[in-house]
Amino acid sequence: MSNLKLGVEVVSAHNLLPKDGQGSSSAFVELHFDGQKFRTTVKEKDLNPYWNETFYFNISNPDELPNHTLEVHAYHSNKNGHSKSSLGKVRIAGTSFVPHSDAVVFHYPLERGGIFSRSRGELGMKVFITDDPYIRSSNPLPEVDSSSYINSRSAQVQAPDEQVPELIPDTFSNRKKGSRRTFHHLPNANYPQKHLDSSIAAPQQPINYGVNQIRTEPNDPRMVRMYSNLSSQPVEYALKETSPVLGGGRVIGGRVLRADKPASTYDLVEPMQFLFVRVVKARDLPSKDITGSLDPYVEVRVGNYRGVTNHFEKQQNPEWNTVFAYSKDRIQSSVMEVVVKDKDMLKDDFVGMVRFDLHEVPTRVPPDSPLAPEWYRLESKNGEKKKGELMLAVWMGTQADEAYPDAWHSDTAGPVDASVPFSLFRSKVYHSPRLWYVRVNVIEAQDLVIAEKTRFPDVYVKVQIGNQVLRTKRVQTQTMNALWNEDLMFVAAEPFEDHLILSVEDRIGPNKEDVFGRVIIPLNTVEKRADNRIVHSRWFNLQKPSATDVEETKKVKFASRLHLRICLDGGYHVLDESTHCSSDLRPTAKQLWKPSIGVLELGILSADGLHPMKTRDGRGTSDTYCVAKYGHKWVRTRTIIDSMNPKYNEQYTWEVFDPATVLTVGVFDSSHVDSNGNKDVRIGKVRIRLSTLETGRVYTHSYPLLVLHPSGVKKMGELHLAIRFSCTSMVNMMFLYSRPPLPKMHYVRPLTIMQQEMLRHQAVNIVAARLSRAEPPLRKEVVEYMTDADSHLWSMRRSKANFFRLMSVFNGLFAVGKWFGEVCMWKNPITTSLVHALFVMLMCFPELILPTVFLYMFLIGIWNYRYRPKYPPHMNTRISYADAVHPDELDEEFDTFPTSKSSDLIRMRYDRLRSVAGRIQTVVGDVASQGERIQALLSWRDPRATAIFVTFCLVASIVLYVTPFQVLAFIAGFYVMRHPRFRHKLPAVPLNFFRRLPARTDSML
Repeated sequence: MSNLKLGVEVVSAHNLLPKDGQGSSSAFVELHFDGQKFRTTVKEKDLNPYWNETFYFNISNPDELPNHTLEVHAYHSNKNGHSKSSLGKVRIAGTSFVPHSDAVVFHYPLERGGIFSRSRGELGMKVFITDDPYIRSSNPLPEVDSSSYINSRSAQVQAPDEQVPELIPDTFSNRKKGSRRTFHHLPNANYPQKHLDSSIAAPQQPINYGVNQIRTEPNDPRMVRMYSNLSSQPVEYALKETSPVLGGGRVIGGRVLRADKPASTYDLVEPMQFLFVRVVKARDLPSKDITGSLDPYVEVRVGNYRGVTNHFEKQQNPEWNTVFAYSKDRIQSSVMEVVVKDKDMLKDDFVGMVRFDLHEVPTRVPPDSPLAPEWYRLESKNGEKKKGELMLAVWMGTQADEAYPDAWHSDTAGPVDASVPFSLFRSKVYHSPRLWYVRVNVIEAQDLVIAEKTRFPDVYVKVQIGNQVLRTKRVQTQTMNALWNEDLMFVAAEPFEDHLILSVEDRIGPNKEDVFGRVIIPLNTVEKRADNRIVHSRWFNLQKPSATDVEETKKVKFASRLHLRICLDGGYHVLDESTHCSSDLRPTAKQLWKPSIGVLELGILSADGLHPMKTRDGRGTSDTYCVAKYGHKWVRTRTIIDSMNPKYNEQYTWEVFDPATVLTVGVFDSSHVDSNGNKDVRIGKVRIRLSTLETGRVYTHSYPLLVLHPSGVKKMGELHLAIRFSCTSMVNMMFLYSRPPLPKMHYVRPLTIMQQEMLRHQAVNIVAARLSRAEPPLRKEVVEYMTDADSHLWSMRRSKANFFRLMSVFNGLFAVGKWFGEVCMWKNPITTSLVHALFVMLMCFPELILPTVFLYMFLIGIWNYRYRPKYPPHMNTRISYADAVHPDELDEEFDTFPTSKSSDLIRMRYDRLRSVAGRIQTVVGDVASQGERIQALLSWRDPRATAIFVTFCLVASIVLYVTPFQVLAFIAGFYVMRHPRFRHKLPAVPLNFFRRLPARTDSML
């Protein structure tokens, strides 16, 4: 009998059709081949189920294999358990079966299971042929209904874990190292106790698929853990590697397997077919109104979708030049109608129409020239020719078509709300304004005129640019001249539309100031500099407070003067992001920019399993779009209306100037569709550091969208991305690792932490205000979320997370110290003897110490290379301390600033903060005490202790001069590592002496 078997690995399904009336389905899969039938488990209420179950069919006659067909049916298990509804099917011909070594997971589109049934979505499977004699075919599935099947599965769950080893045959004991056996599939987070595999079932269970006797390779897509056990997180929050078919071919393990057809420009996204309709113009249209005029517009109907052009008043020869794009996957009709109508107050009049058979539409593939539009004679609804002609061009294309960016899309503003302007849903590219630091050096003021001669003025200068206001310190002067010499820093954006306003004021009393005068300076007249050169100072005459116009200030003369030094500092990088997650580190001045080192390409493929963010027509839905930021360039995908599994398939490119930068991609729910004035809701974001990517490799992963809510961390869905970082000059990139990350001015004239946080807040506000005026706008809440504008606010959770991060950094040192302590205590005599021998060798040949250390680090690095992370890191709930945070700490983190909570709650949180700060205060005090004891060695605060230490230093200097250093090192080393028999439980003499030294704790109140 032949050992040849057909293996089918049912991995997952995607975007299934809801069947239970509640927007979900309980899916399972049946497989039919050569008279054999198997069935997977039932995944309750999951439109994106994950099985990872493998079945093996006997191949009775290998010669007849090309004539056989594998049929895979996806069903929904009804509530009563006695019936099932078809979700779709897949038919795979025997000629497409490949050996196991060549098999990959392929996502097959589901076809209709019957004439009157519907289907959608994809089914991910790996189909292969194997002749492994160790693999036995799965047991045939008996004819049972769904209810008995589910009950049998639930009964298997109750089987004890101890029975697992008994089910493993002895034939696996002699297998070579590295082989794997699949015993169970990955569970669904919502039903962790129901999805155990049949391998843990009791032996007497009637249904056994034989999966416990199967040897398989790692599955694809596979779950990937990015960190060590200390920072591991739940499986549902892990990264998934995928193998999609993109424009350049199938991606497997970061490599692109080129297809036979030439690669497209959009090679990081899945090719999407669109029906393009270009409505150019019309001529000789008949008049419809009583007045003989016509207000024409065109309506393009394809199934349930309709696109409408603008209407022209009293125009019989209008010209629109509008392009419509209809997704081929959503087209449910074989005929397209292009209707010309007359806009009217009550009901629009029918003018004429043109019909197209979609099966006859030509296909255009760039770089072919655009399809030439043609004149079409208008027809009546009965097909009779009418007066008037319409110029149209109709073709099939992809997102690589030149007409795609400006086209009206059916998946962005379909049948939901046609009144919303389409411009709010288009994909757009934005550029942040170029930001400058404005340095205002207020030196002095002279000849101040005071109305009250009986008091000395309390003078300060208030400086304002837009909404930014800063003040100098107050100076009390007796000579009517004030001296400050203070530097004030502001942020300004090109083009410089704001004015720099300085006013000299006298503080008379609380909330009462008297203005001496002010100076108004246009920012476009301020000198720019790119380095630390001296900018010449200038005297400015103070104008009357009533002078509001710049020209008016030139006419009016005033006796008092203000001495200033003002410049636009272009040598800094204006921080609008967190320094740890910055996407650009270049200075403002373009003459300081270095050439780019590479190109970053991002393909935003799709989002899966999104949570409903709003309710429409009694059901949950979402209107989502993605925003990506890198450097000065922001991109926004089109808004996909009414979809929980949107497919974007948009590709973007950035120039890379520094590898130590971060790409940020966020997903948001748009509020423009309902026009309710609410904010766009954030769904989640992904950060990818470029330095963790290999050059030239294509990374295709599904990233979990994790968001922290007041109730805890929540997975809002998954974002499917394709990323490629291409390096143009490896030498330049390697050289950058020796350069400082920030521009030179940050080190020549550094800014304080307070200044950086304040200026960053102002920069984010300027960028948000500028991008919110674009069309479609990027709202302020989107910009703040993408730039982590609130990361500086206090959070108990972040404080604990940073503390545990610090402890994990020192864990290596603690482990080395513990190991050395065990060596000194002779817990393992062999290890201690080897350490003694190594110590003697290094002391005899001290020139080998540093080479040994560096060689050891080299060997560790080479050893860790095989365990290097092959996937970009992502959000980690364990590192963020989001999985064990107290609800009240989360409520405090989400509180507004200033707080809006009750006084009792604030008092409780304040007491908690006091207790934490008290422990920190104790630790800081202990560290200060140790430092003061070191200072007391020679300060004679304790004369006897200082005398002992001085005498010891004299004796030590004589002994060290006479005795060779190697002898002293030998004595010290063997003393530290002496046997426990020669140790005492009491502390050593030097430690006793140090603890008796005085500290300044007794001088504190």
